[in-house]
Amino acid sequence: VPIPFQKSLVSDNQLIHRGIFSNDLSRYFFTVSDRNFARFDIKVSKKQNGEWTKPTDAFFNSQYSEHGMSFSPDGNTLVFSSTRPVNDTTVAPTWHLWKCDLLNGEWSDPEFITLPGFDKKLTSHPTISNDGTLYFHSSEADYSNMWIYQSRLINGNYEPPKKLNFERLKCIGACTPYVSSDGNYLIFAAINMNGALPMFICKKSRNNQWSQPQILPKEINQNSQGNPY
Repeated sequence: VPIPFQKSLVSDNQLIHRGIFSNDLSRYFFTVSDRNFARFDIKVSKKQNGEWTKPTDAFFNSQYSEHGMSFSPDGNTLVFSSTRPVNDTTVAPTWHLWKCDLLNGEWSDPEFITLPGFDKKLTSHPTISNDGTLYFHSSEADYSNMWIYQSRLINGNYEPPKKLNFERLKCIGACTPYVSSDGNYLIFAAINMNGALPMFICKKSRNNQWSQPQILPKEINQNSQGNPY
């Protein structure tokens, strides 16, 4: 049965969203929003002397909205989604993917992730497998046609994203993917007509293809939480 973690992290007028641990388990990053979903911020709590500190703004949080962060398996890259502006007029003003790299013990400034053909799309909730492949969900700017995509990292650049084909999955959309560090399984939330977000898992086959998704047990699928990790 799911165990609540640190109920006191947010005030009564806020909602808590996706949370992740740093790879060494010393920091807990999580997203909070107002109840109208007008503003999203990423907070961090640090473990010191066996206790978790009062949350503060994460180092990459800004005056814009941030959400859906993940660390790479080696802990040296942090990817997240943000509404911060891009210095390119061809890029639509919506959610896009960004990254920070750990260099000589310091995190770099956020860098916009270029995804060929997706400049006008909403992109969010990135996650990285051990071979550098990026998984995320994308939709139109009005949140319609939301689905999960993957993009391989080739010679330092991401290839045009490809839509994952879950032909047997009966839903109107899919979102908030999380890929395991070894790249062998993918967990995500399906979007149902009634607004529910049941979570599914699929596994990588020997020929490097994803299996058809299987729904996770009801002990996990509670309250349509989404945002698996």
